[in-house]
Amino acid sequence: MPSQRLREDFQLLQDAVEEAAVVARRYFERGAKVWEKGPNNPVTEADLAVDALLKKRLMKARPDYGWLSEETPDDGSRLTKSRVWMVDPIDGTRAFVKHHPEFAIAAGLVQDGKPVAGVVANPATGEIFAACAGGRVRLNGKLMPKPDPARSLSNARILGSRGPIEKVCGKLDGCEFFSVHSIAYRMALVAAGKYDAAVAMSPTCDWDIAAADVLVRAAGGRVTFTDGKDVAYKDRKSTRLNSSHGY
Repeated sequence: MPSQRLREDFQLLQDAVEEAAVVARRYFERGAKVWEKGPNNPVTEADLAVDALLKKRLMKARPDYGWLSEETPDDGSRLTKSRVWMVDPIDGTRAFVKHHPEFAIAAGLVQDGKPVAGVVANPATGEIFAACAGGRVRLNGKLMPKPDPARSLSNARILGSRGPIEKVCGKLDGCEFFSVHSIAYRMALVAAGKYDAAVAMSPTCDWDIAAADVLVRAAGGRVTFTDGKDVAYKDRKSTRLNSSHGY
């Protein structure tokens, strides 16, 4: 069972993300200003609004925790903290800008390099996935059954691009491949048992995956580097990874 402190942190996280999802959905429906913060790297006023809301809510309640977010400059002070909030206010900004419902708010709590609580919300679809260490995955408050461990790779439903994955893994005849833009949302869908695996062949950052990592592990799965080693979150910001379960 999760500790009392973790339960309180988890509830705080859920409440903050639910509030942020309302803000993000409002921008999604009416449109948001967009600009480039780097080549092929858009940001919107929704990213900044959600980031500001989550930072205010979470850090005001836990001022002794660290903070790492895609939209906040990283001053390195989080490296001295045992507990760190890791946030991507809009994971899948390009999908958000194109008005595709394949983006997510991803907010997680990491303790000593291990994710212990995570919430991934898709404001466009109304889905909110949540889990904490020692608990189960919930989708909109409803407990999700653990995926069937008897499934095999020969008929897996995989979130990822067939070409790049088969280039590394070899032919995967019988598998079905599906495309969803946000890696956090992909991992959440795997954790909820809607797909068997999600694979990212391009670099990801801690804020992209920390929250969803908790979901996948709570569902009985693993989140790993491409060499099969578990991901650590203490002092790094990006890596290649894949997440899978149910094989």
